[in-house]
Amino acid sequence: MQKVFFAVLLSCGMVAARAQMNVEVVFEQAQFLRNESLPVQLRIGNFSGRPLHLGGAEGWLEFTISGMDGKAVGRRAELPLAKAFTIESSKTVSLSVDLMPCFDLGEPGRYNVSAKIMVSELGKLVATAPKPFDIVTGSDLWAMDVGVPGTTPPVIRRYTLQQATFLKQPRLYVRLTDETQTKVLCVLPVGNLLSFSKPEALVDRSSNLHVLFQHGKVTWLYSVITPAGDLIIRQSHDLAQTHPHLRSEEDGRVVVAGGERKILLSDLPPPRVATTHEKTEQK
Repeated sequence: MQKVFFAVLLSCGMVAARAQMNVEVVFEQAQFLRNESLPVQLRIGNFSGRPLHLGGAEGWLEFTISGMDGKAVGRRAELPLAKAFTIESSKTVSLSVDLMPCFDLGEPGRYNVSAKIMVSELGKLVATAPKPFDIVTGSDLWAMDVGVPGTTPPVIRRYTLQQATFLKQPRLYVRLTDETQTKVLCVLPVGNLLSFSKPEALVDRSSNLHVLFQHGKVTWLYSVITPAGDLIIRQSHDLAQTHPHLRSEEDGRVVVAGGERKILLSDLPPPRVATTHEKTEQK
């Protein structure tokens, strides 16, 4: 009886609070590769007629993930504590958090995520509607074990290229693990690829992974990932007299040969944008 009574009270409190607040979980995508980052946004709208102060206290925000059977997914770590902030009346703020490190989502399948926040000034607990998402597995295209330079005893990392299809669109990922593949350091999406694209992968003298694949009719994407899992180079190369391809140099470097580099604002490192003064001088 006590559990039923609490559930009814909680439900009534949530309905009353929803009239004053709008809280929603938002994804940029609804499908994620296993161990990929799971970034979500929590949008909080304040319609209470007064400023509300949130964050900065343990337990004010809680996310729950459950399978389609309703069983809650186990936790691996606690959410980082958000700093205290204020939402003015009629305003909406968004909080971003990566849920993948916090929950045990190693099994593919469909899940629901929901959140609830405690608004002490209203004396209410506000909950979101469940938001569905999918965890999928990718198919391995290529793998290689490399040693991390300067480590004693030697540290081995495994690079794996994986392909997964979301909404009929193939997407390429780099999966970085230890030698046994029991510890996943990161899973990085490197871009959408054409169905007939055959990604190239080479490792340079610093054990960095270089990846090149066809992204569009005349466009190839080029990425470089370090053994620490950092994406340090992202470029776009177009078809010219020949198509772009990777080439190993005698000194151990890996370069993109053929094609023509296309400078984009999304490049890494970011392209240097000339100042107005520099442009005037060039004229």
